[in-house]
Amino acid sequence: MEISSKNEVYWTLLKHSQWNMYIAATTEGLCYIGSPNARFEELSAWVKNRLPSHTLMEEASILQPHAVELIDYLTEQRKEFSLPIDLHGTAFQQTVWQALQEIPFGQTVSYSDIAERIEKPKSVRAVGTAIGANPVLIIVPCHRVVAKSGKLGGFRAGLDMKEQLLELEKKVSL
Repeated sequence: MEISSKNEVYWTLLKHSQWNMYIAATTEGLCYIGSPNARFEELSAWVKNRLPSHTLMEEASILQPHAVELIDYLTEQRKEFSLPIDLHGTAFQQTVWQALQEIPFGQTVSYSDIAERIEKPKSVRAVGTAIGANPVLIIVPCHRVVAKSGKLGGFRAGLDMKEQLLELEKKVSL
């Protein structure tokens, strides 16, 4: 199906054996992956906040390629994502999210490592806040960021999912 409007956010519910997640895209690329088993209102509130001039339209066919890549990752068939993403955030958030995309599969870094990478070493808390606002879980791999002590730290989708994603990557990297 051809994407027809620049002011629409297309969405579908991605169903996986462990998690159901709403995913959404604009004409530019995937813009949102929801928390596992979250209600539709989470997506709706995000669109209202980040893309207020856009309307939501359910359209599974547009999101099918993204769904395939995500399922491939979750079933240990993929390490990298190739489809475009469309990130909406502040300039600082964009910088942090770009740094997250540079963390190799199967590796972790600390929040302070990210602050150093973006040349803002005293902004560790702000980095944590930006990571927490990451709208594209998994693909922008915020789950690969841990506390300096090695503890998991926060994760918008919950520590259980973070731990499972890190275990998946560890297993596939062996």
